[in-house]
Amino acid sequence: MSLEGLNLGGYPGQFCAGRTAIKGTSRPENNSAEKKILPKLIRSICRFLPANGSSLVSLDEKTLLNKAHKQTGLDDPGSESFHEALGVLLKSLESDANLNFIGRVCAHSDILRMLCNRLRLQEDRRRHPQIAEQIIRRPLFITGLPRTGSTLLHALLAQDVSCRAPQTWEVMHPSPPPERVSYNYDPRISKTASELKWLDIVMPGFRRVHLIDARLPQECIAITGHAFISYVFESMYFVYSYRNWHDRQDKRPAYEYHKQFLQHLQWLAPGDHWVLKAPSHLFALEALMQVYPDARIVMTHRDPLKVLPSCASFTEVLRGSFTDCLDRKKVGIEIAPHWQKGARRAIEFCQSNGNSDGRFFNVLYADLIRDPMAVVRLIYNHFDMALTDETEMAMLRFLAENPQNRHGVHRYSLEEFGLDLDTERRRFEFYTSFFGIEPGS
Repeated sequence: MSLEGLNLGGYPGQFCAGRTAIKGTSRPENNSAEKKILPKLIRSICRFLPANGSSLVSLDEKTLLNKAHKQTGLDDPGSESFHEALGVLLKSLESDANLNFIGRVCAHSDILRMLCNRLRLQEDRRRHPQIAEQIIRRPLFITGLPRTGSTLLHALLAQDVSCRAPQTWEVMHPSPPPERVSYNYDPRISKTASELKWLDIVMPGFRRVHLIDARLPQECIAITGHAFISYVFESMYFVYSYRNWHDRQDKRPAYEYHKQFLQHLQWLAPGDHWVLKAPSHLFALEALMQVYPDARIVMTHRDPLKVLPSCASFTEVLRGSFTDCLDRKKVGIEIAPHWQKGARRAIEFCQSNGNSDGRFFNVLYADLIRDPMAVVRLIYNHFDMALTDETEMAMLRFLAENPQNRHGVHRYSLEEFGLDLDTERRRFEFYTSFFGIEPGS
């Protein structure tokens, strides 16, 4: 497989699933040999290439679009609204991200894949108008600050035999629409599994912080990435100007495309309801509810003093192989105010919308880790959902097969990312007080 074929699926981190991603205490202890060091073969190749490979791997919009048209033989990507977002993203990748050669290859590959997916999905939609008629009923969205148990909960709820959760393989390669009859042995599963093996090469130690598999649930930002209005890109790269632009945008177009994507996946492989997840939904709850007015929301909560260093460590893992200029202190400075804003958005939305109709349910990380199935039963009871014996057994089996720290223990601290314990405790006091979060939980 060539480097050009390297495919990280849109977000090798946030679409993880399993207890390793939730309960692990983060970074490998003093394992500097592993940290961000590419295998000898890749490093040897890079020595013979330009510093960032800009002359070999293009991040030019016209070049990428032409390449997508050539690969697919199609020329209709759907709504033209994505062009502005794509242009801002590409400019930010060039000016802000300090990409090395591997970073350019990954960015080029992922953006090209998303453009090809857009073209193919639009063609499928043209050929099969029934796709647009699909109704997405009462989807269940999990959100909250990152590293608060949302991934474990997503994986557990996705074990429900009656539900649909977007799996990694079908988000990476959605066309043609997956079919129920062949869903468990679609050839795209093995294709995706082979592509994900690149993670072990490009991001040594990645699986220690996140469990990922072609058949595990995927996160929503890997879907909204196809609209290029998504937090997936800033998780992978330091795209400061793109983030500033993105924060000011109306997120509804991203969720409208998200809905089209779900319609596509659901058409021939339906379920009773969708189970979806992304911490970044906190920044767009209004848009989410506009597109999915009957959505059910589960919010997960944890002590921010545990969340912040874990999140910063994970960001370092994600970005570290793509740039030679990663500054851990800058990561800390970026992470803390960003998720403070997310916490405020969550409270403001809860206060302004109320919960008289029972559409919100809060989960404390400590409760989830202590007894995951007890929390699952509370959720099912709250939303008047039926938890069958078959589903409960599937959930218990998943927990047994994905024990804590399956791929090793990670360690982290606030201090290594330039964060002060007392400062961050004061910064997030409004959040811990509102949701009743105990220190250290």
